[in-house]
Amino acid sequence: MSPEPNSALFDVTFIGAGPTGLFGAFYAGLREMSCKIIDALPKAGGQLIALYPEKMIYDSPGYPGIVSKDLVTNLVKQTGQWNPAMALGERALHLTRGPSPDGAEECWRLETDKAQHYTRTLVIAAGIGAFEPTKLKNETVERFEGRGVYYLVEELAEFAGKRVLIVGGGDSAVDWALALEPLAQKVTLIHRRDAFRAHDASVNALMASKVDVRLYHELKDVTGGDHLQQAVIFDNRTHEDVPMELDALILALGFKADLGPIREWGLETIGRRYIKVNARMETNLPGVYAAGDVAAQEELDPLNLIVVGFGQVTIAVNYAYTVVKPGGKVFPGHSSEKMAGTAVPA
Repeated sequence: MSPEPNSALFDVTFIGAGPTGLFGAFYAGLREMSCKIIDALPKAGGQLIALYPEKMIYDSPGYPGIVSKDLVTNLVKQTGQWNPAMALGERALHLTRGPSPDGAEECWRLETDKAQHYTRTLVIAAGIGAFEPTKLKNETVERFEGRGVYYLVEELAEFAGKRVLIVGGGDSAVDWALALEPLAQKVTLIHRRDAFRAHDASVNALMASKVDVRLYHELKDVTGGDHLQQAVIFDNRTHEDVPMELDALILALGFKADLGPIREWGLETIGRRYIKVNARMETNLPGVYAAGDVAAQEELDPLNLIVVGFGQVTIAVNYAYTVVKPGGKVFPGHSSEKMAGTAVPA
């Protein structure tokens, strides 16, 4: 059964309702472009809602610190001023070039698992694409998934008063340890090396906290009854085992990312994860752009930060405007002039 056609033609469509896609839709509204947002997840927010709703973010402009889900709430409110069309819970499958529904012009047709969408330009802001948590190849851990073993922290309060063991050395491991330390009975973090892959300020805060940090340690096995009760960790230098009682094990080992069906659209890519773009955030397909964690330029190391995504999608939208409005200026003017007299959402 073919997806239902959606006969409306939009100036720009965003694949991805994470921070980059949401801010891009806001900017498209500033430029008076009709806009649609498509995302496979049932809620807007992308990784921030699906993976890290309780995580603190410290590098979003204007906020000394803000909880992920609150940042998403603000972005949705900001974007909602322009009433963009939202197609949530739809997975993008195919992209083809063809006539618009009324046959008046050429456009892009995007087919999802539920509908067909038409757009003059497309901005891919799909984050890390399809993702799944990296798991340990350990049968004892698999046995307790859903019974004390976690890959995400959705609600901090769930760990209040508990003995928590966190495995990992990246930003998520460090951030969750810091966030849980005031709530949990005890937090232990183990990392197999002596160097963290996290922000220096966060690592310094971790080492100054009450979190029991054990470097050069790894997880050996876990045991329990109906629920996780104990873990054995070991020093990978001496191979000495260290048993410990616990209530929750959080495996913060990162996520496996893949572009999924997007890989079949004829886009030039860099590795398996990134879509190749130029300084205008253009891909090799006309009128198709990419921004945020999914985009990369040759000879530049990707900076997968929310603030970078904001800048990149702003560039993409302003160049997309010149495709939709031939002869239009890339520079949009200042928002203070465009929105004069517009009520700011409470």
